[in-house]
Amino acid sequence: MHISRVGHEHVTKATLRRARFATASLAALAVLALGGCDSDSDPKSAAQSGPSVIAPGKPGESNRMLSAEEAARQRAEDDSPNSADVAYARMMIEHHAQALKMTELAPDRAESAKVKALAGRISAAQGPEINAMKGWLKKHGKAEKADKSDGHQHASMPGMATEAQLAKLRAARGAAFDELFLTLMITHHEGAITMATDVKGQGNNIAIEEMADEVVAQQTSEIARMRDML
Repeated sequence: MHISRVGHEHVTKATLRRARFATASLAALAVLALGGCDSDSDPKSAAQSGPSVIAPGKPGESNRMLSAEEAARQRAEDDSPNSADVAYARMMIEHHAQALKMTELAPDRAESAKVKALAGRISAAQGPEINAMKGWLKKHGKAEKADKSDGHQHASMPGMATEAQLAKLRAARGAAFDELFLTLMITHHEGAITMATDVKGQGNNIAIEEMADEVVAQQTSEIARMRDML
C-alpha cells in the first residue's frame, strides 16, 4: 500500500506540473496573438511595410529610398515635368496630327458609313487633344518641337504609317479604302497606347498622366470597334 501511495503522488504532481506548463504556454500564445492583431490593424504599420521606391537624386546627388507613402506624398507635392513628359507631349502632337491627315480622307473615299462616322469621332477627339498638349508645353516653357539632339525621330514613334502607306491610302477608294484605313488606324492607335503606357511609368507630371489615361481608355475602345468592322 505504501508503494502505491508514492506512485500515486508522483503521477499527480507530474500531471499538475504539465497542466500548469500548458496553461502558461497558452497564455503566452494569446498575448503574442493579440500583439500581432494590434500591429496588423495599425494603418501606419501597413503603410510603412509597403514596397520601397527609388527616388532619383538631383544632379550631383545620390538616389534615395522612399517608402510607398513618402513617394506618393512627394509626387503630390512636386509633379514638375521631366524629360519623359515633355517628349510624350511633343511626339503625341505629331502622332495625332498624322491621324487627322488619315481621317480627312474618309469623307470622300470611304464606302462604309461606319468608317466615316468613326473617322469623324477620331478627328473630333484628337484635334482638341493636340491643342491641350500644345498649351501644356507653352505653360511649362517648352518648345513644341525638340531640337535634333533630342533623339526622338518620326520613325521611332510606334504605330506611325509610312509615306508609302499614306500614299496607298490616298489612292484607295470604296471598300479597299475602308479596309486599309481600319488596318492602319488600328496600328496607329496601338502605337499611341504604347507611348501613353510608357509615359505613365516614366513621367512625373499629373496632367500628362491624365492625358495618357484618356488616350489608353479611348483608343482601346476604338481599336475593339475597328476590329469588329474589318
